[in-house]
Amino acid sequence: MAVREHRYRITLEHIGTPREDQPLQAPVTFEAGNHDDIVRIIGLQRDSGRFDDKDEAAAFALGLKLLSETVLKHRDDALLQQLKAPLGDFIRQLKATLPAKAEG
Repeated sequence: MAVREHRYRITLEHIGTPREDQPLQAPVTFEAGNHDDIVRIIGLQRDSGRFDDKDEAAAFALGLKLLSETVLKHRDDALLQQLKAPLGDFIRQLKATLPAKAEG
């Protein structure tokens, strides 16, 4: 059976704390699927010039794609339904700011 989504293994590694006496947390790893190619979208955001910091652009793109996919998958959840329309509007506006070849 063909995979119907892109699959990702995401690892979050805690590499620093605001205070020296705070311990680092163990890494968190999980798998997630998405209908879009998140790696390509991260590249588009990094290249867009919207953010001066390439890591900030990557964090923005990844966070937005993880959130939006969760909202889509759980569209019957009453709390998440509140995000669907404004999130969709935001994503449409975001796509409109990218070059035409970037949409998808």
